[in-house]
Amino acid sequence: MSKFDEKVAQYRAAMDKLGISYTVGKFEAVTKACGPSIYNKDAETVSSSDQAEMDRVKNNYLKKKLGLTDSDDLDGIVQYAVDKMGASNRNKYRAIFYYLCSHKAGKFPG
Repeated sequence: MSKFDEKVAQYRAAMDKLGISYTVGKFEAVTKACGPSIYNKDAETVSSSDQAEMDRVKNNYLKKKLGLTDSDDLDGIVQYAVDKMGASNRNKYRAIFYYLCSHKAGKFPG
């Protein structure tokens, strides 16, 4: 099993534990779009309490990767992901967070 497949399996197990339904192909596309960040312990998670981090999610993922604009309610999309994963959840994996944002926006990378 490749390292990528191991990470996908880890994240899918976390999604199952959180009760988040997903489409495997779309989830794998989002995970690939995360690039090497999934292999870095610090970068593989998102800190929803850090406004700078949330701004990076909006600018680098929602706008650049998905092609959304400020008129697409970026704050609402990010808040949806925070709510689904749980505000107190310390392990908000980036791949899952981005998947939820993509799902809410109705757009997926790739």
